[in-house]
Amino acid sequence: MAHSHATPPGPQALPGIQHIIAVGSGKGGVGKTTVSVNLAISLAKLGYSVGLIDADIYGPNVPTMLGTTRQPSILDGNMMEPLTAHGVKFISIGLISPGDKPMVMRGPMLHQIIRQFLQQVLWGELDYLIVDLPPGTGDVVISLVQTVPLTGAVVVSTGSSVALQDARKALEMFHQVNVEVIGLVENMSQMTLPDGTVIDVFGAGSTEQTARQYNLPFLGSVDLDPQVREGGDKGLPAALAGDTSARGKEFAAIAAKVVERAEQIAATQENILEIT
Repeated sequence: MAHSHATPPGPQALPGIQHIIAVGSGKGGVGKTTVSVNLAISLAKLGYSVGLIDADIYGPNVPTMLGTTRQPSILDGNMMEPLTAHGVKFISIGLISPGDKPMVMRGPMLHQIIRQFLQQVLWGELDYLIVDLPPGTGDVVISLVQTVPLTGAVVVSTGSSVALQDARKALEMFHQVNVEVIGLVENMSQMTLPDGTVIDVFGAGSTEQTARQYNLPFLGSVDLDPQVREGGDKGLPAALAGDTSARGKEFAAIAAKVVERAEQIAATQENILEIT
């Protein structure tokens, strides 16, 4: 009996996890991790079971924003137990190598870490697994799409022309690796002063215009607010306030649109699989 050469395995679905959603940005400093963390919490407040992978290996800020920095437990079979904060399970290299020590590594090591966070963490049953990507269009995204099938990606930007220029690169990157874009989020959109004056800091509305240009959904905007920064620094993200705060409402509305789009995309993907 002739033996055929085995083809390299493609992306493998993670048992028990319904949707895997990447959150990316072309540029650093636009609040991508802030959106990832608050999206995850908002989804949990909607009643979904949620996990969060901090894949920003060189700048792992998720533990600080969630207020939990202890090391994860290593269980039988070299499996890691994720930590839980505010109803969200999460894992981060910042838990394993905490403090100010920089992560210095090449692409193959990055790939190994991403695979471990996906496949060697006891996530259990999840409705949504959010993956906070590093800024840019590098190795981590490639490792992710080679390892697991993604439902889609959320792209975060401010309204500034520089940030949107890089956001367009992120949109093109997801197109090249055949990942559906769930939609765009404009962070730090505008700022309301105590006297009610509204300041357009980075060019509010420009991200929505970009979404229309690409025929993609605009998921919503989050205003620039010192309370968002303070909450992240204290491990109490703004989304915890839910409908009792303006920012909480904004993140909740974004989460609801992500759910709607993710279910639409998943249904389309299932139809394609049935046809083929």
